[in-house]
Amino acid sequence: MQAAPIRATAIPSFTDVLRTVESLLLSGGQRTARRNAWTSVMEDRRRARERAEAQRALDRSGRLPAVLP
Repeated sequence: MQAAPIRATAIPSFTDVLRTVESLLLSGGQRTARRNAWTSVMEDRRRARERAEAQRALDRSGRLPAVLP
C-alpha cells in the first residue's frame, strides 16, 4: 500500500484572508480610499514620532527653536 502524496499548499495568512473578503465586499474605489486613508494615518504617526524625537533632542540641548511652527 502506498502513502498518499503530500501536497505543499500554503495556508493563506490572516492579511490575505482579509484582503480577499475586502475585495468581495467593497468596490475598487472604496478599497483604494481605505488604503489611502490608512497610508495617511501611518504617515501622520511617523511625523509625530519625528516631532517628538526632535523635541527631546532640543530639550536635551537646553535650547529652544528660533521659530515654532
